[in-house]
Amino acid sequence: MHIVAALFVDNFAMRQVEGPSTRLDLTGVYFSQVAPGPLPCTVSPHLVVLIYCPTGEPGDGVLQVVFQEPGIDPDHTPPMAQNVSPFRVDSGKFTYRLVRAELPVSQFGQVIAHCRIGLGPWMAVPLTILAPVS
Repeated sequence: MHIVAALFVDNFAMRQVEGPSTRLDLTGVYFSQVAPGPLPCTVSPHLVVLIYCPTGEPGDGVLQVVFQEPGIDPDHTPPMAQNVSPFRVDSGKFTYRLVRAELPVSQFGQVIAHCRIGLGPWMAVPLTILAPVS
């Protein structure tokens, strides 16, 4: 299995179309967000992770998402936040996981969401936390 995409989104919806086929509607895809107030504060981004299971492979897995500051090794450093989510997907099909983190912010700048399935390679998804506009 592998991660097809991982994105921060405002909204995520699924709908059926002819076929039968499924459409994913992702709205408000973002890579930065304004902090809700002065430091320190907490931000709660929504990350959607799309996962594919090739035909013939077993469909049981575990998605791990670890939020870290840039340059920090997710395997050897305590995370800012993390989520571990088991999943099942049929062979040859896709699935998704929605991850909502509560991130303590002590300085403005980037946070990296490191995503992986099982003990596979990490995929890094950056999120920049911006100062509030006054």
